[in-house]
Amino acid sequence: MTTLTQQYKPLRWWEIRKLEENGCICNDWSRVRVSDGTDFNRIRNVRFAGDILIGADVTIENVGLLEMETEALCGLGAEVCVLDETGSRSVRIYPGLSAQLAMLIARDPAWAQGPAKDMLEEHINNFPVDRAIGNGAVIRNCGRIFNVAIGPEVKIEGASSLCNGMIINNAAHGRGFARIGAGVDADNFIIEDGAVDSGAIIRNCYIGQGAVIEKGFTAHDSLIFANCSLENGEACALFAGPYTVSMHKSSLLIGCQTSFMNAGSGTNQSNHMYKLGPVHWGILERGVKTSSDSYLMLGAKIGAFSLLMGQHKTHPDSSQFPFSYLFGDDRGATVVVPGAMLRSCGLMRDEKKWPARDRRQKRKLPLHDRIVFDVLNPLTVDTMLAAVDVIGKLLALPADDDRYLRYRGMKFTRAALERARHLYELAIYKYLHLHTAENGFPPREPGSEATQWVDVAGQLMPRASMRRAMEKESVEEMEETFDKAFRHYPNLQRAWIASRFDDRWRRTPEVIADYAAEFDRMIDEDRHKYLDDLAAQNEMLKL
Repeated sequence: MTTLTQQYKPLRWWEIRKLEENGCICNDWSRVRVSDGTDFNRIRNVRFAGDILIGADVTIENVGLLEMETEALCGLGAEVCVLDETGSRSVRIYPGLSAQLAMLIARDPAWAQGPAKDMLEEHINNFPVDRAIGNGAVIRNCGRIFNVAIGPEVKIEGASSLCNGMIINNAAHGRGFARIGAGVDADNFIIEDGAVDSGAIIRNCYIGQGAVIEKGFTAHDSLIFANCSLENGEACALFAGPYTVSMHKSSLLIGCQTSFMNAGSGTNQSNHMYKLGPVHWGILERGVKTSSDSYLMLGAKIGAFSLLMGQHKTHPDSSQFPFSYLFGDDRGATVVVPGAMLRSCGLMRDEKKWPARDRRQKRKLPLHDRIVFDVLNPLTVDTMLAAVDVIGKLLALPADDDRYLRYRGMKFTRAALERARHLYELAIYKYLHLHTAENGFPPREPGSEATQWVDVAGQLMPRASMRRAMEKESVEEMEETFDKAFRHYPNLQRAWIASRFDDRWRRTPEVIADYAAEFDRMIDEDRHKYLDDLAAQNEMLKL
């Protein structure tokens, strides 16, 4: 505050008189300082109290209370009890928090509360708090704004109550996205290059770059990262990785981790079994979609790019079977049709639309969340490779009396498994065609073993890279490790292909191209079928 104060000067007697003529009052005008560019004609009907610094380039109109305490933290270090509402996986928030680091804190509490505890606390404790309203900010028609740091060019219009938070704009001049709209009520929060609007209620939340929360959505103890869109419904203890979307009323996302998710109307999860409290949580891997009125009893783990339908009460773990349809039967058991989503033309459409809908682009932001958009990637392909082996073992077993094969709380038909094996093989060869058609297979080093990959809140990387990040001694070094893995993703992927695929998969380019073409035909057939069905419906409905 010392450096900032030097830019301001005490009021002169005629300036005080001008303010009083404009309806302003203050018990001690000596505590009010102004800059050379302050326009006294624009300051009207204000009650000043405490230490005040008035700049030249801020608009404040019709605000009930605007107050900042001297030592206010403005949301810095606020505790978010994500996933497990009891607080055993809490994440303390700060500006610049990435989805990657937040996920490690939430998913590995032994690390976060052990080896990394001092590092994380030091980063937060040494983080500067700018208790000010930045140049070009606009604040209009608001109720109470208490202990809220407001960044340059941030717009707050019609907010009901904002308490203990930060609203940060990192964008280039004139390209800001950070804003608060009508009726918003928020406590203990950081909103960074995000937007909260139209009656949303926020408690203990970090809302990241390009995220939009609006239309009465309520969220508590949730982390909401890049380009999420949440409307109408509710989030509790949600870890919303990039591109999590929920647009409907009566939808509850609770105690789960998501990314690239689309929640249907009435989507619901349960994390409370009335024994030890809301301690259950689960994972919806990237790209999971839920149908209307779907229900999932946590804990559970749903495989990537799967469609969840009906009621699921047996804590399924379908992570070994990505791209699946999951049906809940009349008893809440999960019936799995593995690989069925691979036939959908919508899958490839999603991969193309996500980058085009990145609200962070063209704003010259320092991007906090690293995002890999690939649907077919080392993690999903490796899972399909393993699934082909698992399916072979399951098909060698006799079915139960009801003709289902059972595995990890799930039910499969023999026919579905046989189809899945073929679909997975097509997708694997499609992936190989994408990455070897031009340059061929990378040479395989004798004795080399393929590294395991992980999806760290939208960023795909070798597990070894994630471990290296967790061994660093500062937050900055950790983030640089994530950046390095992101920059080198193509090379790391090619190295994985070299070590993961043995002679069984190293077919001639012509054979691989044939498989890839069959995969493409399958997608094209689904697209044409969809368009034909749509045309028939439109014909039925026309005047």
